[in-house]
Amino acid sequence: MDLPWSAHLPDPSHDWLPADLATGSLTAAWARRWTEDPDRPALWAADRGWVTRRDLERSTAAIAGSLRSGGVAPGDRVLVSAASSIELVESHIGALRAGAVVVPVHTGYTERELGHVVADAEPVVAVLDEPDRLAGVAPDLRVVAPGSGGDAEPPTDGIDIAGPDDPALLPYTSGTTGRPKGVVLRHRNLVAGAAAVVTAWRWTDADRLVLCLPLFHMHGLGVGIHGTLLSGGSAVILPRFEPEAIFDAAAEHEATMFFGVPTMYSRLVDHHRVAELGRLRLCVSGSAPLPADLHVALTDRTGLRVIERYGMTETVMNISNPHDGDRRPGAVGLPLPGVEARIGGGGEEGEIELRGPNVFDGYWARPDATADAFTDDGWFKTGDVGTRDADGYWRIVGRSKELIISGGFNVFPREVEDVLVEHPAVAEAAVAGTPDAEWGEIVTAIVVTEAGATIDHDELRTFCEERLVNYKRPRLVHVVDSLPRNAMGKLVRPDLDALARDLAPG
Repeated sequence: MDLPWSAHLPDPSHDWLPADLATGSLTAAWARRWTEDPDRPALWAADRGWVTRRDLERSTAAIAGSLRSGGVAPGDRVLVSAASSIELVESHIGALRAGAVVVPVHTGYTERELGHVVADAEPVVAVLDEPDRLAGVAPDLRVVAPGSGGDAEPPTDGIDIAGPDDPALLPYTSGTTGRPKGVVLRHRNLVAGAAAVVTAWRWTDADRLVLCLPLFHMHGLGVGIHGTLLSGGSAVILPRFEPEAIFDAAAEHEATMFFGVPTMYSRLVDHHRVAELGRLRLCVSGSAPLPADLHVALTDRTGLRVIERYGMTETVMNISNPHDGDRRPGAVGLPLPGVEARIGGGGEEGEIELRGPNVFDGYWARPDATADAFTDDGWFKTGDVGTRDADGYWRIVGRSKELIISGGFNVFPREVEDVLVEHPAVAEAAVAGTPDAEWGEIVTAIVVTEAGATIDHDELRTFCEERLVNYKRPRLVHVVDSLPRNAMGKLVRPDLDALARDLAPG
């Protein structure tokens, strides 16, 4: 599955990585860990208890063999969409060991959204815990349950064949052009991303992570699971975020780490058990900006300084506050090992551009989008506006792209707007983010109705429920006479943002 349009990019440097990681695949790196004391616990879930390294090696080899015997060839796509579980992790690893490319999909995607991913990625099999989810868009696609094939006899050959340049993951990210596009992440990108945080956060095989992040998201999968397996540590997998379950799991399993998004920390900080986080070695926040006052409040109530970091679907992990050193509220920190960061144009403030072995080299079947995403000299344009202080600490101060971050998930207005204007009563629609203490931002729809038409807010929200995953649906709807446009008829986004703030309740 070569991507010829990536030829203009320079070869990434792996000089900081140990040779065995720089020249191997994710699964090869994990396999080395599994053979070092195979009876050590690796993953825990309530319905399975502890699964050892030996168990994981065997079950994932069996799943890989089952996929291969079922017709999955190297480079084929395997769609994976299921609730967090050990079986889901086993299917993910098994697909990679079969040489396949995993397409992780949000479990809340509607039929419309699933249909786009299926048509674009063309998977040959889907791993689903709700087998009927694809019935309306891909009735002939073979569907298997998470963990299917794990009880079979593992094959003796034909698996673990991927190399560092082979594609491993094809997550979909929303875009300014509306429909999400696939991000081709190769084994070398994912190895570099996981190895960088393992190194920077002093992650060892003695660490135990409480993981409640969804495993279709880079934070939960590419950092939480991949980092655990690479470090040789262990993880307690929880199906969802529930504060009491977090505290109980950390205490019962003597955990040392917790990863979350700001929305989670905003709920934990006022919980009567929040001081228990102070028993952990490390708490990490990502996927959205962590408000400085929340960072300070967490320190005051736990004695622990949260590490805020900065990553993206296209780049895995980029920048992090240091393990040893000043973890500054409001800052995302210093570039991770192997990562180079600069300000486009060379000014004191501007779009952050990145280069390194973690950075992807192309969107799936989208040479136009790939070309637009990189500078002429091969740096990835993040769309985030940042500054760097005299000590080298980076801060995210805004965005150059139209992006809303709600609860740690990215929402591009165009995709929501395209849905809104399908409603027969809507003549025009624009979407903005309204600041919110809990969610960071909430999706806000501002609509103009057709002449003589009326629109019921609940009706419009119901209309969106049938077409968009929950985090993309507008929480606020405002009907106006006209949208702010310039003399050429172009929507003026800053004026729209100001209008959304003015119309916000309270």
